[in-house]
Amino acid sequence: MTNLTDLIDRYIAMWNETNDARRRELIARVWTEDARYLDPVLEGDGRSGIDAMVRGVQERFPGNRFRRTSEVDSHHDRVRFGWELGPESGPAIVKGTDMGVVTDGRLSAITGFFDQAPGAAAQG
Repeated sequence: MTNLTDLIDRYIAMWNETNDARRRELIARVWTEDARYLDPVLEGDGRSGIDAMVRGVQERFPGNRFRRTSEVDSHHDRVRFGWELGPESGPAIVKGTDMGVVTDGRLSAITGFFDQAPGAAAQG
């Protein structure tokens, strides 16, 4: 595994971590202090904003898990990868593609796009 693949796998693990302390530890390892996350329905600024955003997604979709669904594609300081959210055993309810910027080995920005989302998931 490459360092970027490891970074993105920690990013996915962050979305699945329900223990607050462990999630904040992952966030500190994955994100720069001034990081920004943006997708069609969510925004998170800085590590605390990202933590609050992840906690909100976990509350809205209990029992579901994120999975990386593609290889991590990269060039220069940019990364791109596919993901899905769904129950452990069952079809995904949301699928997407994230594109990010890596600064000094951490994510400084992610922009997410939904490839598949039911109406309930797409509402803010």
